Amino acid sequence: MASFKGHALPGFFFLFFGLWWSVKYPLKYFCRRKKHTSSVRSKAGFQRLEFSEAVIKMAFALIGMTAEQFVPEGPHLKLYNYEKKQWDHLRNWQHSTMYFFFALSGLVDIVAYSTKALPVALDRMVLSLAVFVEGLVFYYHIHGRTMLDFHVHQLLLVAIYGGAVCLFIEVFFRGILVLEMLRTSLCLLQGSWFWQIGFVLYPPSGSSEWNQTDHNNVMFLTMCFCWHYAFALLIIAMNYTIVNWVVRSKMKRAPTVEIGLLKTSERDQESEDEI
Repeated sequence: MASFKGHALPGFFFLFFGLWWSVKYPLKYFCRRKKHTSSVRSKAGFQRLEFSEAVIKMAFALIGMTAEQFVPEGPHLKLYNYEKKQWDHLRNWQHSTMYFFFALSGLVDIVAYSTKALPVALDRMVLSLAVFVEGLVFYYHIHGRTMLDFHVHQLLLVAIYGGAVCLFIEVFFRGILVLEMLRTSLCLLQGSWFWQIGFVLYPPSGSSEWNQTDHNNVMFLTMCFCWHYAFALLIIAMNYTIVNWVVRSKMKRAPTVEIGLLKTSERDQESEDEI
């Protein structure tokens, strides 16, 4: 992760899930509100979506673990260097640990949604633990860094622990849209801020490096963090509005079809009575 690509990869993961959640949760909310929607079909359809999401989450986490271990400068599963008598590539191992807990969350989701062996609330609990472990790893990951490096990761912890708290509350209060959208906004914030950290600490070729000891950069990035969150809220508002419009448009056409089918069945019944 000590590179631009290393920060872009988890940033992509969190942005992907944040964008997906910003569509999924409003869709579930509006479908529940429509009385003439088949609850059985909706439940089965959303369970398939949850299962697919779990598989993708686990795949992303395994990709992250593999990348951390087997990049050319990675540890290649070697934790201790006996020649130098010291731990080997602990940063990569910390990142691999973070990805491992997200892979575990994906595995629990797969079992929970494909069988009835686990309580449904366990998916939120394990995901909350995965996000908490992510925050714990980053908290002890940034000691001894330069001022700007420490600050941008410290801001990231705000989004991480906020998401962990939201997920833990969802264990007991499941299906509350406000909590789900708050968690989604923090997930989007994490994703975009990972990219921002990459640009600040490891600017792509041709970009000028940031002054790591300039306090003005600290002030700007604090303000920039708030802009990132405002952008995340804007994305959520846009997707919420689009989903609402699409569902309403679909439902306006549904009654016409249902009435037509009802009239046809009534005519068939009348014909049978005449016979």
